[in-house]
Amino acid sequence: MSAETEESSGQIVDFHNHVIPGVDDGARDANDAREALAAMQADGVRALVATPHVDASIALREDRLNERMGEVDAGWTGLEGVLQDFPDLDVRRGAEVKLDLPDPDLTDPRFRLGASSFVLVEFPYFTVPPRSGRVMAHLRSRGWTPIVAHPERYGGMLSGVDVIEEWRAAGAYLQVNGPSLTGRYGEEPRQAAIRILERGWVDYLSSDYHARGRPGIVGYRETLLALGGEEQVTLLMETNPGRMLMNEAPLPVPPLSAKRGLWDRISDAFR
Repeated sequence: MSAETEESSGQIVDFHNHVIPGVDDGARDANDAREALAAMQADGVRALVATPHVDASIALREDRLNERMGEVDAGWTGLEGVLQDFPDLDVRRGAEVKLDLPDPDLTDPRFRLGASSFVLVEFPYFTVPPRSGRVMAHLRSRGWTPIVAHPERYGGMLSGVDVIEEWRAAGAYLQVNGPSLTGRYGEEPRQAAIRILERGWVDYLSSDYHARGRPGIVGYRETLLALGGEEQVTLLMETNPGRMLMNEAPLPVPPLSAKRGLWDRISDAFR
């Protein structure tokens, strides 16, 4: 049976996606948003936090903050109009915050995931800047809990052990994009994702779904299972993101003992 038609667990929590209409490179309008939510629900998602792209630097000026967040507010209102078609889906608001300055002010709750202390962050241009660990420490010192989005997609992450150790030592958590496991972004991010999983450093797995086609959630879930990640699937896709919704820290995820020799068969089955 195809990975896309396998019955899913129906308990998945996804907090990295772009389904708010008309605010970034995700859903273009309400129809896109409706189709995206239906696709995610069909793949087993029971709760999600919508995370449009937002630059941290907008908080430096009130006019820029009001302008950009006003756009997102309007998009969120549009999404709320769609949610009546999904009474069983728990949808909350957040953001994917680009750290385009080293000491951001994330006081506005709209920067954070479901108005919790958790904030989903990324670096500009898929490049990790120098002293990024200090940025994570700054966020923690202000009472916010950073979750680094898609670390496997940054250049050099196959050998980027030191910087990840710095992030984790500073109190940051890691969210890998599930589609990396199925090779969507290429071979290097796939290998980097598996390597980080093998070290037990991944805390969450989310879709980064941009409301185009299928989200691929069932596919990457089955890929992780085929790699021997039965325990990791539950922790990364259900337990830990569920705890984030309750503003609780993730549980430790054991290192993955990946069955690397299976990759050719997995690739054929899930691409």
